[in-house]
Parts: sequence; C-alpha cells; structure tokens
Amino acid sequence: MKKWVALLTVLVWCWGIAVPAAAAQGVSEPYHFGFKKSKNGQLPSIAEEGFMSVVRKHQAVFLGDTTQKELYLTFDNGYENGFTAEILDLLKAKRVPAAFFVTGHYVKDQPELVKRMAAEGHVVGNHSWSHPDMTRLSSAQIKDELEKVRLAVAELTGRQEMPFLRPPRGIFGDRMLAACREYGYTNVFWSVAYKDWDVKQQKGADFAYNSVMGQLHPGAVMLLHSVSSDNARALGRIIDDARKQGYEFKSLHQMLVKSYR
Repeated sequence: MKKWVALLTVLVWCWGIAVPAAAAQGVSEPYHFGFKKSKNGQLPSIAEEGFMSVVRKHQAVFLGDTTQKELYLTFDNGYENGFTAEILDLLKAKRVPAAFFVTGHYVKDQPELVKRMAAEGHVVGNHSWSHPDMTRLSSAQIKDELEKVRLAVAELTGRQEMPFLRPPRGIFGDRMLAACREYGYTNVFWSVAYKDWDVKQQKGADFAYNSVMGQLHPGAVMLLHSVSSDNARALGRIIDDARKQGYEFKSLHQMLVKSYR
C-alpha cells in the first residue's frame, strides 16, 4: 500500500493528476444523499443513484412500504429556533407520530423539549454529538459521537435504546455505515425534502406546503427541519391534506417493509 501511495504521489506531482485525498489513502470517497425529487406520486430517483449498493449493503432506509400510502415524518434538530414546542402541540392534537434527530447541542440546550418528545411517544434519534462529517472520523470517534448523545438522552428520558441515526448533512460512506450498523443503528435517510434549513431564506407557509405536497409518494420518509418557520406554519395543512389523499402517518418503529425499487 505504501509503495502504491508513493507512486501515486509521484504521478500527481509530475502530471498534475487530481486525486482525492481519500483515494490516496485507500478509503472510499464519501457520498452525499441526493436525488431527483418525486413528481406526481412517483418514486424519486434514489434507486438509480450510484450510492445505492452501499445503502443496501448496510440496510439503511429511506422508504417504507411503497405499495401503501404511508408516510414517516422526521425532523432534524440541530438547534432550537422557537418552533419545536408548537410542532409538538400540533402533532399531539392531530395524533401524528414523528422522529426527532437530535445533536449534542440540542440535548444540552433543550432538555425539556427532548423529554417531551419521548413522553409524547415520538422517536428520539441520534444526529451525532457535534454534527461532523462522520466519514472523516475513525470508528472509535464515530462511536464516541453517537454514544454521548445516547447516554445524554437516556439520562433525560430513561430510554436506553436509540436504534435510529441520521448522518449529519446526509454525508455517508461504506466504512461509516458499517461502524454505525455495528453499534446497533439503522441509518435513516429520506425521500422527501426541500431547502428549509436556511432561516434567512424562509419563503412562507405556502412555499413549504407546495414543496412537501408536490413530492408525496407511498412509503415516503419526510425530512423537515424544526428551525423553519415555514414548516411550523404549514405542517397542520400538510398533515390534513395528506390524510385527505389517503395517507397514514406511521412511526419509524412501524417500518417493516423497505423498498429499493
């Protein structure tokens, strides 16, 4: 291996060949979970993307049963922007289960909201302690990032098990997924999303509503960010109108069928 890396370094120096650092170290490059969005109720292009073999290999999920009109509502909670309590009120009133993927910062900053998520029956998932690109971490560092969140949430809620993980920024790789799987996690990606995380670029409740409803499809895992004022204002209408279309909201614990079609 050392001889190969040395030879590669010489070639780069002599010929100006651009070689990713990960390749030079014999490590697979990271993937970013991206795809062409769903239209007209059809599945998005995820199954056609180049990273699918890695996703399959490590049994990561992004869909439920695509033969059923079921939806999985998930939120990423990196920090609090004043809307999560309102979202929880709405979910409680409409009896909708959700998953909240929390970071270390969120757990430390908003312990009462984390306790409320658990008490009201929602999944509290792991979003890592410090929100790093975990493909750049060693297996030991990955374990530390995840275990710190699990232990902190367990101390607050009494829940010792934390089976679900969402990789920060949707960045993943073969080694990283393998390590997470070894530590007992199912990585949860998504099949419905839009650019909702930029709090300086909120475009109104109608924009959020149309962005989400235009992508709905059977088995969808919906990714929203709780920092978005647009999401908080549109969520009730999204839930009501999705149900009018025959969709049922389910918990990740109910995800029994995983389709890669």
